[in-house]
Amino acid sequence: MSTQNLKTNWAQFIPLVTVFFFWGFVAASNDILIPVFKKAFDLTQGQSQLVSVAFYVAYTVGSIIYMIISYLTKGDLINRIGYKNSLALGLVISALGTLLFYPAANTGSFPLMLSGLFIVALGFSLQQTVANPLAIALGPITTGSQRLTMAGGINNLGTTIGPLIVSFAIFGAASSGDTEMSIESVKVPYLVLGAAFLLVAVLLKFSSLPDKPAAVVEEEGVATSTRNSALSYPQLILGMIGIFVYVGVEVSTASNLPAYMESDLGFDTKDIAPFISLYWASLMIGRWTGAVEAFTDNMNTQKILRFVAPYLAFGVFLGVNKFMNHDLTPFYVYALIILVLIFADMASKGNPARMLLIFSVLGIAALLVGMATNGMVSVYAFTSVGLFCSTLWPCIFTLAISGLGKHTSQGSSFLIMMIMGGGLVSWLQGYVADITSIHTSYIVGVLCFAYLAFYAWKVSGILKSQGIDFDKKLSGGH
Repeated sequence: MSTQNLKTNWAQFIPLVTVFFFWGFVAASNDILIPVFKKAFDLTQGQSQLVSVAFYVAYTVGSIIYMIISYLTKGDLINRIGYKNSLALGLVISALGTLLFYPAANTGSFPLMLSGLFIVALGFSLQQTVANPLAIALGPITTGSQRLTMAGGINNLGTTIGPLIVSFAIFGAASSGDTEMSIESVKVPYLVLGAAFLLVAVLLKFSSLPDKPAAVVEEEGVATSTRNSALSYPQLILGMIGIFVYVGVEVSTASNLPAYMESDLGFDTKDIAPFISLYWASLMIGRWTGAVEAFTDNMNTQKILRFVAPYLAFGVFLGVNKFMNHDLTPFYVYALIILVLIFADMASKGNPARMLLIFSVLGIAALLVGMATNGMVSVYAFTSVGLFCSTLWPCIFTLAISGLGKHTSQGSSFLIMMIMGGGLVSWLQGYVADITSIHTSYIVGVLCFAYLAFYAWKVSGILKSQGIDFDKKLSGGH
């Protein structure tokens, strides 16, 4: 490993995470669009989840297009045009998708709205294929998952702000008491978002990001990259299922929460946005906590930051909601739940497999508590799933592409393909809700976490058999 790669390249990492913010902003905003579209277009709960299906299936379609183009041109597309150019191209594609919101809003067309979200996510698919392994590559492999966790924390700054801005665009200020929703009001924020996509595409083009990074998760001393395809690695195959169910439980928990709060707890649609914001802020809280090791090697400083980072992120959530004139009283008790996250993160000791196991078990516990209770206790329980989902993406991604070497880009594309789980699992939970109840439907998430716990246990043995032991790497061994 080169000397350059022994520490995080912050000059290149910081501009990279801008795209992570965009992914979060749009994904979380969908959770506000779902109940709005459900009422405006008179949809069932299952039909309303087509918003999630259109958005997340686009990732799969995008990955398939990427692989077809690479096959027809007899070479990896990203390696040919470069990482930086690929990111810029993905942003331009997403910008084109936002343009559809204008005619869709003017004509009140649900299919056209879905088409716009589909194209936005199509661009995100290319961006994610590039950005995730690149974030891991801009520094040592031992802190790769922490660096990806940090990027995820920026992503969740977008998820925290997104629902509030879209809700404001539709309903106005919380203090106005306005309950009327206007489909036409969604076009302005999405057109502004499209302009931001284009601006960042230009800025990235002139940034110091490498077009072809010298090392993309090529692990020192591991000779398993001689295989013919990424699909010949069991850690990737099982990790693909892991990404599918992880994104599924993360998205479905949030996207079905508005219907639960409306039908079972009597909330107005306009009053749900702060709780959706808290759910996605929970991922930010967890990811800021999980990223502290990427900042410093000093153990005492890490211990302090593990308590400072989550409450700093929680403060961002409170500050944004205060600015939007939302009542903060229901959220102060959440500070106690954050302590569970902090101690779970400490127990993981930076090992991605151990963290995946611990957080998956806590996710199961949170969902079961939510299903067994009512009122605000159940809301806090369901919302805390965000805390326990927070670091699962970087854990799964790091474990799945470890040891792939020259097949890393291909493996990354396969993993991005499985983001479709966000749409399909959400639709499945919506369907289960239609035939049972929203409360009962969260059993779908329990099953998703159960698989993730299994993957955490199984992948440790697989990687050790290939000479990859994260406990040894974290302690300085090889």
